[in-house]
Amino acid sequence: MSKIVQFFKECVAELRKVVWPTRDDVISSVKVVVVSTIVIAAILGLLDAALVAGMNLVF
Repeated sequence: MSKIVQFFKECVAELRKVVWPTRDDVISSVKVVVVSTIVIAAILGLLDAALVAGMNLVF
């Protein structure tokens, strides 16, 4: 049982060493992820539409 308690004490000690990002950093990162996801989705959607149109011409 003492090993489990020691493990959790060490976990808490390590988490106190972590440098957590600021609110502005998190918001900035979320914006980058959302915009890049939308851009990639649009590119893949256009590519899919082009491939479907090409397949319709062939068959």
